Order: sequence, then C-alpha cells, then structure tokens
Amino acid sequence: MRRNVILSLLLIGVFAAVVAIAVQLTRPASAPGVTDAAGASSSVPVAREDSHVLDDAGEGAPVLVEFLDFECEACLAAYPLVEQVREQYAGELTFVVRYFPIDGHANSMTAAVAVEAAAQQGRFEDMYTRMYQTQTEWGEQQESKAPLFREFAQELGLDMDAYDAAVADPATQQRVERDRQDGLALGVQGTPTFFLDGEPVQVTSAEDFLAQIDAAVND
Repeated sequence: MRRNVILSLLLIGVFAAVVAIAVQLTRPASAPGVTDAAGASSSVPVAREDSHVLDDAGEGAPVLVEFLDFECEACLAAYPLVEQVREQYAGELTFVVRYFPIDGHANSMTAAVAVEAAAQQGRFEDMYTRMYQTQTEWGEQQESKAPLFREFAQELGLDMDAYDAAVADPATQQRVERDRQDGLALGVQGTPTFFLDGEPVQVTSAEDFLAQIDAAVND
C-alpha cells in the first residue's frame, strides 16, 4: 500500500510539472479565427458521435475528453495518471480520446493514422496503448516510423491487408485531421488538453485536475 501511495504521488508530481508547460512546448501555429480555450467555439463539438470512447459510463455520466499527440512527451507523462483516473472512476466517468498531432513532431500524424487504421478493426485501445509503451523508442526522430507501426499491427494480429489499405486511404488521415481541426476551433493550443463535460479543464496542478473530476463524478 505504501509503495502504491508513493508511486501515485510521484506520478502526480510529474503530471503537474509537464502539463504546466505542455502548451508552451507543443503550441502549433495559430490559425485564423481560432479562439482560446476559455472562448471555445460552441459550434464545434468537444466529442463527435464517432469519437473513440475508451470508457463508457452511460447516459448522464460526466465526460472527460483528451486531445493528444502520441509523440508528445507531456502526453506520455500524463498517461499513467489518466490510466489511474480511468481505473478509479470506472463505470462513473466516460473517457473519450481525440487526435491532435503537432506539426513539429515528425511521426505524430503517422502514429495517429496507424492507431486509426487499427481502430477500424476494433483495436483502437490496443494500438493507443502500444504507442505510449514504445514512444521512447520512436519519438523525436525524423525518419518515418510507419514500418515500425506496421510491426505493431502485426504483433496485435490485425488483418494486414485491411490495415495497409486503411493507412493508404486518404480518408483515414482526414479522420485524424478532423479531430485536429475541431481541437483548433475549440482553442486547443497544445497537448494534452482536457475537456470535462464540454468545458476546458484549466490544469494548475494534478491535485486540482483530480478534484475537478471527483467533483463532476460526485455532483
């Protein structure tokens, strides 16, 4: 028990440190007409009907949405705490993932396309998890890691003809890009960015982040 508590505190500390500077580190180029998070456009949905839902707590449950970049080190640092939240509030909190590849990351779009190709075979979470487990092996490199991501798909036992066709299909990247454009319209400026019940989560500390989720769940 003591070890778990210490580990949780360490994760919270790391999360607080990296998320506090994530926007500055991953801020994309500004787009015309994009508002900041506090003035997010109400005409753009925080989650769409086909958004990827990792946990569905049913109607009326609070909804946490994360815009992420699989090559983002801050997203990787936040990942253990996100998993802790998912476990702690299983059945009480719906968790939705949306893509937000950053232009400055050479393989962020390639990774998102690979995950989306896996999602078309019902394996979104498996590939999502694999990207985080291996980010230190392929992140921050300039050459395309598409062959490595294809190996991940093979290891997961995917239908490789279908996977290859999905990766080559422009519609797959367009699906990823739609998430990114929604994020820009909502005021997303870096990753990870979270929305809770449609409102941007202003992350001042990990403790505050957890408190906001707890309040939404217990409201």
